Amino acid sequence: MIIVSSCLAGIECRYNGTHSLRKEIQQLVERNKAVIVCPELLGGFATPREPAEIVGDTGEDVLNGKSKIIERSGSDVTELYLKGAYKTLEMATDLKADMIVLKEYSPSCGSRMVHDGSFSNQRIPGEGVTAALLRRHGFTVLSETEFEEMLQNKDL
Repeated sequence: MIIVSSCLAGIECRYNGTHSLRKEIQQLVERNKAVIVCPELLGGFATPREPAEIVGDTGEDVLNGKSKIIERSGSDVTELYLKGAYKTLEMATDLKADMIVLKEYSPSCGSRMVHDGSFSNQRIPGEGVTAALLRRHGFTVLSETEFEEMLQNKDL
């Protein structure tokens, strides 16, 4: 089973109430070859919500207690992000997920790049807290771009 970020399947659950639809991913969900997840909603956030970024480094550092996830206004929302990450891990484990496709740049889902914590649209190499936790537990995590590149070479 493949797990995909809900926003990539067209669900309007991003922080600003939009989606990041990728038709190929939506079609997999419609054909019951993938299931959707939004770690931020699982953590207790609503849509829309204030933007948040990892301050200090990356999701691995959040898991290790060395960094926090802060909203633009300064509120520390680390615990909600961790809650969503662990619920996503539980889901992936229960479903025995073969692969997980997550939205790049998100403080939850970024798999290769995240925002730098300055709220200036600057990105740095690294992963979000959910991606880091899933990888820590042996799951294959891809960005939507990596997944689409893979699809060009494989029929799902």
